[in-house]
Amino acid sequence: MSMQTTIEEKLASEFDVDFLQVENESHMHKVTPGSELHFKVTIVSNSFNGQMLIKRHRMVNSALQQEMQQIHALALHTLTPREWQARSGSVADSPKCRGGGK
Repeated sequence: MSMQTTIEEKLASEFDVDFLQVENESHMHKVTPGSELHFKVTIVSNSFNGQMLIKRHRMVNSALQQEMQQIHALALHTLTPREWQARSGSVADSPKCRGGGK
């Protein structure tokens, strides 16, 4: 099973998810083609209601504790349904890699 699929399945089972998108952004970096080292996760859940951003990130990192040992970078967008709606269902694009990316 791919790392992307593993992340999707773990987060979907751990959180009451309204929206979940896991993007493998490894191709944006100087890595071997087909690598699964850099991910962007957008997760919308009522589980984040009343939680500060650092707590939300800790919740996701805890759910992915085993996978974090194999991931180089994980960009997190952890939103409540209300925040997601206020953003019109979008998050910022990841910045260009400064470490020799393509």
